[in-house]
Amino acid sequence: MRVPHDPGLPELAGPCQANSPDITQSSSVVVQRDADRGPAQDRRNEIAEAVHAEWPGLQHVAVVPVRMLEAWLLLDEACLRQVAENPRGRVGLDLPKGTAAERVADPKQLLKDSLARASEYKGRRLIQFQKRFSQHRLRMLELLDPDGPVACLPSWQHFVEDLNEAFDSLRQ
Repeated sequence: MRVPHDPGLPELAGPCQANSPDITQSSSVVVQRDADRGPAQDRRNEIAEAVHAEWPGLQHVAVVPVRMLEAWLLLDEACLRQVAENPRGRVGLDLPKGTAAERVADPKQLLKDSLARASEYKGRRLIQFQKRFSQHRLRMLELLDPDGPVACLPSWQHFVEDLNEAFDSLRQ
């Protein structure tokens, strides 16, 4: 389920339902929404209210990165280089370390730029590579080591706690 970027709750419920007509057959759902400039707890509350309004009783886990999901991906340089198709590349990427990743003004753009720089492609090949950013981001999410550099971020720790709680409640 994808919750839109618009900050108001009235905008959340309708698109949630429209994007996920078969959600009622699920026992749980993971909802991701960037905190952006507001407090992460405000986003968690919005998600909980929207899920409750559309599917009362449905178990959910709120995923709320402090800035953008891409900030989590900036922490694993080896993964970034692998996805950039140049795992042994030596070009400097100047990626943020630790919680500094959550203070980057535009982590999505930094991730795009870093992938392009790490690829070391030029010209037409670079243009074709950059068109696949969504695929690259998805691959980085698939390769994300939950115990790797992202584990130092409070937003990641909160997500893991929420996920564990959801699984615990499903087991009961």
